[in-house]
Amino acid sequence: MFKPSKFVFVAVTSALLSGCGGSGSGDGQALNDQNTGYANCSAPDANQKLYNYMKDWYFWNEDLPSSFNPESQPDIPNALNALISGVSKDRFSFSMTTAQYDAYQKSEFFGYGFSHQINEDKTGLLIRYTYTEGTPYQVGLRRGDTITAINDIPMSQIIAEVEAGSKTFNDYFGPNEEGYSIVIDFTKSTGEQRQGEITKGKITANTVMATDTLDASIDGKAAKVGYIAFNSFDEISETELETSFATLQQESVDELVLDLRYNSGGLIRVANQLSTQIAGTNVENDVFVTYAYNDSKSSQNQTLYFGLGQGISQLDLNRVVVLTSEMSCSSSELVINGLAPHIDVVQIGDTTCGKPVGMAPQNICNDVVFAINFESQNSESFGDYYDGLQPQCRAVEKVVGDWGDVNDPLLAEGLTYLETGACSTNASSQSIPDFKKPTVDWREGPFAGQNRI
Repeated sequence: MFKPSKFVFVAVTSALLSGCGGSGSGDGQALNDQNTGYANCSAPDANQKLYNYMKDWYFWNEDLPSSFNPESQPDIPNALNALISGVSKDRFSFSMTTAQYDAYQKSEFFGYGFSHQINEDKTGLLIRYTYTEGTPYQVGLRRGDTITAINDIPMSQIIAEVEAGSKTFNDYFGPNEEGYSIVIDFTKSTGEQRQGEITKGKITANTVMATDTLDASIDGKAAKVGYIAFNSFDEISETELETSFATLQQESVDELVLDLRYNSGGLIRVANQLSTQIAGTNVENDVFVTYAYNDSKSSQNQTLYFGLGQGISQLDLNRVVVLTSEMSCSSSELVINGLAPHIDVVQIGDTTCGKPVGMAPQNICNDVVFAINFESQNSESFGDYYDGLQPQCRAVEKVVGDWGDVNDPLLAEGLTYLETGACSTNASSQSIPDFKKPTVDWREGPFAGQNRI
């Protein structure tokens, strides 16, 4: 039978790992050359190849239907959903077109380049983040700002029409055409009013959103706290993270707050690099993660040790504060779980998404399938966090300003913990006695719910 490619996914982008992950043909040629009795790459042919692959490599392959009619589904996305419908733990397997996959590999995003949410009084779109290559960033739009009008139409009117079902946001943001422009009015988090023209196009999505140094008082002494807001474990992250850690190393930071609140995952090798750059000598020669495949593929089980990868700088910290939300997933959880046996990991925010599993992208005709292949465990053999990783201190996510704003509830709680060694007494910040079952569903893609435009 065919094998999955050498690219191992924990989340959204390709991951070529040294000595780790699946093996075999990187282009899925053996699979696509299979004779199923149907016309090559017709819908039934692709669906049958998917079923054959799943029976062989899917982590929960024993829970798949014993038989499958490849003519019963119109395409691979529908066939995949039908096959995993009886697997209760699988909220994660998905597929995309080969064109979409190529864009993911390059960290390419088409659009204006920002993520948003409707503000509380429904008068504007509150900005979660902007990509630095996008025109919104270039006209000054930042996290914490609010779009109040599009082409002189108030956002209150637009939101009302969208919620009534008479319009969609795309009616106002326009078609996905290179060079399409709109004029936005927006209010800075400081209250300043601005206007700017923004244009759709293909951009490289930066993954490090901010690197900063904050002042704190820890154990009665002045201390420097490094801060990194990190959004995705992509290939470009290797150099972006090195730049961040080189800066923080030069600043001689005493502590680190790692903001993973929107990070749905990505490359395992980048998760390893990040973890090693944080802990350095504290994890030297130690196990970062082990992978367990299904019973028929147990010979593929492997162990990965901590390593800098493409990184150079390291902080050698024995503690890290990690800010999380329900969107913190996969490789983000791998960092937390992988470091936990070796240094003090203080998790602040909300319970993570609960994805202790990964997948190798498999090309089938014109689609790339991401079906769960393996389960991950740390050096203490812990990996059963399908209900998410629980924070030590609860803090409710609320966008109040740009990255690194000390009034941000999650960051403020993290700094309080560093300064006092305990959770704050605020109503929204408290120790959490029980897990909250996550509801994140990846079947619409790993960025579902992030409202990127």
